[in-house]
Amino acid sequence: MRKKLIAGNWKMNNDVAESLILAERLKVLSEEFDERVDVLVCPPFTSLYAVNDALRTSGIKVGAQNMYFQDNGAYTGEISPKMLKSMGIKYVIIGHSERRQYFNETDEDVNKKLKAALKYSIIPILCIGETLKEREEKKEKQVIKNQVIRALENIKSSDVDKIIVAYEPIWAIGTGINATSMQANEMAIYCRSCISEIYSSSLADKLTILYGGSVKAGNAKEILSQSDIDGALVGGASLKAEEFFKIINFAK
Repeated sequence: MRKKLIAGNWKMNNDVAESLILAERLKVLSEEFDERVDVLVCPPFTSLYAVNDALRTSGIKVGAQNMYFQDNGAYTGEISPKMLKSMGIKYVIIGHSERRQYFNETDEDVNKKLKAALKYSIIPILCIGETLKEREEKKEKQVIKNQVIRALENIKSSDVDKIIVAYEPIWAIGTGINATSMQANEMAIYCRSCISEIYSSSLADKLTILYGGSVKAGNAKEILSQSDIDGALVGGASLKAEEFFKIINFAK
């Protein structure tokens, strides 16, 4: 059985002091977390070291929101996988739609970042998703298939089970609109079928697939009860400790 994962993406929110207040509150709440659910938080880079240190003994995992694919060099403003590894960071979000939309990240960039993360044994959370226009034109499955194929180009089957996929319909991120639980599950099933086609059904069955897109306490229970959704990538609701705790409880 695939273990559930609830991941909080704090995005560009919370300075160091605010991040530590949230982390300490989550640390207290973590005493009541169900062992069947993994919990991950991804603070901004400025708070990453402090939050990782604060949560070291809590069981809450800490990840980064992004990284570059080179180990070092003249890449002003970038963070390397080597730097993340040196801090003990074990997860990184790759290819989030906001990175693709605002910073022009391509599928080729995503592929390079996946390989770099795997090289350093950092678990990548690969984000995929279609726009509203693509869904209205009934192209969502082709878009998802193309993103999966390009992201996983030349990645060995032995590395695929180290990757987590987050299906995030772009039209549902930060809009207050979310895919219905049936829509989300249909796309999770389709993601799994793509992996089965490229690699094998056994790898596809092991794949952890999260849903992201305006997940909150009010809709999490229904989303997390679906057959092929193994957790959630939570945005704004992860900035409120008590609401995030409720979402975690729904993943039991």
